[in-house]
Amino acid sequence: MNWLKNIVRPKLKQLVGAQKEIPDNLWNKCPSCEEMIFHRDLEKNLRVCSHCGYHLRIGSAERLRMLFDNGEFQSIDLPEASADPLKFRDRRKYTDRLKEAQTKTGLKDALTVAYGTMGGLNVVIAALDFSFMGGSMGVGVGEGLITAARLAVVQNASLIVVPSSGGARMQEGILSLMQMARTTIAVEEVKEAGLPYIVVLTDPTTGGVSASFAMLGDIAVAETGAVIGFAGARVIEQTIREKLPDGFQRAEYLLDHGMIDMVVRRQDLRDTLIRVIGLLINTSPKGDVLALEIPAE
Repeated sequence: MNWLKNIVRPKLKQLVGAQKEIPDNLWNKCPSCEEMIFHRDLEKNLRVCSHCGYHLRIGSAERLRMLFDNGEFQSIDLPEASADPLKFRDRRKYTDRLKEAQTKTGLKDALTVAYGTMGGLNVVIAALDFSFMGGSMGVGVGEGLITAARLAVVQNASLIVVPSSGGARMQEGILSLMQMARTTIAVEEVKEAGLPYIVVLTDPTTGGVSASFAMLGDIAVAETGAVIGFAGARVIEQTIREKLPDGFQRAEYLLDHGMIDMVVRRQDLRDTLIRVIGLLINTSPKGDVLALEIPAE
């Protein structure tokens, strides 16, 4: 019999009391500076590290509450898309992967569309959620973006798209690639109606999403430090056999090279969007235009 284990340890536990279980999700480690952040402080700061300013990823629901007035909005039911058009299977069935993602996130697909106001201005927001199969774009996402565009036209509202995606959904093959053309046409419908189309590029925005609707905004806004590009940096390095510059494909690098219009911290994003939309839709002068009388010679 082990005297220390069977006698001494139980007596010590009786003296100090049983140790309470501490939840393992109270603290988050910043992926950049590796500092520990209390979960309430992180949520209060919109999931931005208070030590180094690193922007952690957020879900579509949090994104919508952050942008709409008072966090209030009306979610839009999206058209039903075929669950598994190609009957695809790799190591697991595509239908099983979909069910797992739906259970994990509580979403039907990677895209959420909502209607409401920002600063009193009517807006439709379509936000991708990276936690749903990497925010990949399949037929469902394509149908959702088309719905968002047409709703914006009907409601005479600005359309804001917030991509966070690894690209096209491989399990839907060529059907997912067809969404690049379909979403591009949907964006053109918004522009033909004379309505603002603004894209908020978040981490990451890559692949077929960046090659279609994500780069067509009247104004391209990016969150601080977001990765934006088509192919991954490692693939590019292996292809061109050269070392890429520091910060390549980061939002700040794209801004310096004229690919986007502005880089905005998450805390300033809502106010910035309200100001931009106001400038785009209020094109008339603030006061009456007075005629200039030129004296006759």
